[in-house]
Order: sequence, then structure tokens, then C-alpha cells
Amino acid sequence: MKAIVYTKYGPPDVLHLKEVDIPVPTENEVLIKVKATTVNRTDCAQLRARPFIMRFFTGFFKPRRTIPGTTFAGTIESLGTSVSSFKIGDNVFGLDDNGLSSYAQYMTFSVNKALAIIPAKFTYEQAVACTEGEHYALNFINKVSIKEGQVVLVNGATGAIGSAAVQLLTYFGADVVAVCNTKNLDLVKSLGATRVIDYTKEDFTKYDQEFDYIFDAVGKSTFAKCKPLLKDGGAYISSEAGAWAQNIFLALFTRMLPSKKVIFPIPTNINGSLIFIKKLMQQGFYKPVIDRIYPLEKIVDTFNYVETGEKTGNVVVIVEHHPSSTQ
Repeated sequence: MKAIVYTKYGPPDVLHLKEVDIPVPTENEVLIKVKATTVNRTDCAQLRARPFIMRFFTGFFKPRRTIPGTTFAGTIESLGTSVSSFKIGDNVFGLDDNGLSSYAQYMTFSVNKALAIIPAKFTYEQAVACTEGEHYALNFINKVSIKEGQVVLVNGATGAIGSAAVQLLTYFGADVVAVCNTKNLDLVKSLGATRVIDYTKEDFTKYDQEFDYIFDAVGKSTFAKCKPLLKDGGAYISSEAGAWAQNIFLALFTRMLPSKKVIFPIPTNINGSLIFIKKLMQQGFYKPVIDRIYPLEKIVDTFNYVETGEKTGNVVVIVEHHPSSTQ
């Protein structure tokens, strides 16, 4: 089968298309014919092993898993001997931010991990764009108690995490103020934001309003800058650890204070996130945002684009050409 392989950390040029053997599922795994995957911030971090702490999970000196990828949508081709919850031919999607070798025509995946049937009327491309960003956005929200009518600011509202956060916060009844660039103002409003700040024209940290929570979905601000905007009892949550991992230390320090806090959202319960997002997809509530679609053979170009930091929503990779609908 065709697969993208890398044997050392570095820029996108270390990725190569190669013929490798089709993997064989163990008793609790399924073999999936991959139709689509994504390139996201987690993939970029694993590619370069940055921040350095990534090496403790992916391999200290070189990649432990030589085929990268963290998300997938595809069709089950065969079952392990103990699998009874899925059947051959099922269209499935899922993720594992520790890595799952989805940049390949086939991959194996444990049925005990985040694996679900793709809801009717969703294409492989749409389904795979409802995974990684949604998991991290839901992880933000689950760290606090969102009440209807609370005002939440989302910085970076057009990335995979930010566009998911706007929709999920709207679902939970929050009043969302979103920060994005000029070209995406209408998009963010369509996702549920009640107000939009164009960061090319206005510094949101100078905004004359207080917020219950500030979600920094791109990690480009700081608690120091956002603290004056928080209500008493409010919290700042960032997708990044910050310079010198300051957000981790601030989360430990401010948790003992009665007022404004930093919360560092260590992502957990991927399976729970996937189940919840699937429910919203089935209800017709959730709208995946897709920026560009590349073929697997253009994986280097895909990473180069994602690393510009200018993508809107998700960048999807087609592993195998197929009809646009899964069902």
C-alpha cells in the first residue's frame, strides 16, 4: 500500500511517499481503508517534535511511529477475532492525538479507542473535519461550567479549534464574541457568534467589555493581556502552554485564588468527545469548516500551508479518490 513515511523529525520535506505492507489487525482491532485524513496543529508538532516535550510521547531521538497522522475517515475492511461492535463495510471516523498512522491507504485501529460510525449524509471529508479541533474545543468547554447567557470571547475563531468552539459554545447557550480576520467575518457569524472583532482593525484586549471566559484557540495572547477583560471568577484558557510553559504554572498558581484564573486544558476522554460530536452531527447542528483539500501525494504542500498559520478550519487530505458521499 501507499503511505507517507518519515524516519526523522524536521520540516515537511522529511515526509516521503513509500510502498509498505498492509498492516494486520490484532484481535481487538479493525483494518480500515482510509479515505480521508487531516493535517492539523498536532500533526505539525509531531512532525518537528516541537515543543520538545512531544518527544516523550512520539520518540525521543526519532519518530517511534514512522507513518504519521492523527485523524481518519474510511471503511472497515476486516475485523479482529474479538470484534463484534463493528462490521465489514462500516463507514467510520475517529482520532488519536498520540498518533495512529492514518497517512496511508490502510491502517489498524482498536475498537476500544475513539471510533464511531459516520452519520448519514456526511462525506468522509466532512466527517474527518469533525474530529481533532472539536475534541480540543470541547475540552476547553468541559473545564468550566458554561451557563446560558454567559459571555465568552474566542480568540482565533476560524481555526479548527476556534470554529468548533464558536459552534459548541452557541450550542450550550453562551453569547459568543469571536476574534478573526476580515475575510472570515461572515463565516464566523454563520457559526453562531453574536459579535465579531476584526483583529486587523482592532485589538481585542482593548475591547470595552468584560467576559466570563476567554478561550485563546490559537495561543497568541497571554493571561496578563486578557486578565483586565475577565469578570471576577472568570478564566483564561489557552490552547498553548505559552512562553516557558507559563500557562501551566499560572494554572497551578491561580487555582488557589478566589478571582480570575488560568486553566490549562490537558485533553482527555477522546472517545467521549467523538460520541458527543457525532450526536450534534446527527442532529444537524454541527457544521464542519473545510479550507482546502489536497491529495495524499501533495502532503508536503499540505504541511507547508498548515504551518503558515493562515488556514480556516480544517485542511483535509484525500487518501483515496471516492464518490463524495459515504452513504
